[in-house]
Amino acid sequence: MSVYTRVTEDDLRALLAEYSIGELEDFCGITAGITNTNYFVDTSTGRWVLTLFEQMDNGSLPFFMQLMDHLAGHGVPGAHPVARNDGGFLSRVQNRPAALVYRLAGASIETPEAGHCASLGGVVAEMHRAVRSFGEAQPNPRDLAWISNARDRLVDRLDADTAALLDDEIAFQRDSTHMTYRSLPEAVIHADMFRDNVLFADDRVSGIIDFYYACHDYLLFDLAVICNDWAFDDNGQYRGTHWQAFIRAYDRRRALTEAEHAAWPAMLRAAALRFWASRLIDYHFPMDGDVTHIHDPSPFERLLRAHRKAAPALIGQP
Repeated sequence: MSVYTRVTEDDLRALLAEYSIGELEDFCGITAGITNTNYFVDTSTGRWVLTLFEQMDNGSLPFFMQLMDHLAGHGVPGAHPVARNDGGFLSRVQNRPAALVYRLAGASIETPEAGHCASLGGVVAEMHRAVRSFGEAQPNPRDLAWISNARDRLVDRLDADTAALLDDEIAFQRDSTHMTYRSLPEAVIHADMFRDNVLFADDRVSGIIDFYYACHDYLLFDLAVICNDWAFDDNGQYRGTHWQAFIRAYDRRRALTEAEHAAWPAMLRAAALRFWASRLIDYHFPMDGDVTHIHDPSPFERLLRAHRKAAPALIGQP
């Protein structure tokens, strides 16, 4: 959600003419996140979020709009796209595809408590149940093939020890795809549910945002991404009480399978690898922009190394 493309007042007035959501009153850029340009937009009838898609074309974007609309229709609290006057969800701003979504109440929490994690566990389970009836699918854009290509771009930028770790983990995940992951439940997942992509109001989840990495993949991968962010503090210390609060709330609504229990240690590594590789690319090959926010890749390297030694249990004692 960095600001890569500067949007003007004239741009927004022209955009709002295609919607029935009132006149422009105020707007400002959002600097959190790393991939798209985002602005808060206030009009005479409400508050919205404008996203300009910096790395996606119109071909893949209808999937995200339909997914968000589907989840909203099933009562999952999340970003809901605003329909244009012609019924579509997509527009263009500064020659980039763009969409407006309803701005949700609440705010993200940098240091969640166990109660926040329990609330999120129930919502994620309901989301995973709701996608059963969603008929669209889209492959993971940051899958193992993407990571392997990223490795080729990075090879001259990494020291020997770091490159060896990356190569070894890619090989491990390739074997796991054919063996460990074969029987795992699959559906459309969020795939990027970090703390800044979940809003809370009165200690309850009020909305899930930023579905723009959503894809068809293992449900367990969604859980591993969440565990790696929500159950570890900024110093890499595991917060077992937080994770067990999340996963027990989740398991009450969607029972975990034996295959998911067996694959959990490997999937934690897969999630750490994916974001380590992504952040290495962003760090070594940054995008140009007016206001950019580049995350340090080293926490995910440390997390991957820790999981390779000993991964926390899926369900067990905190």
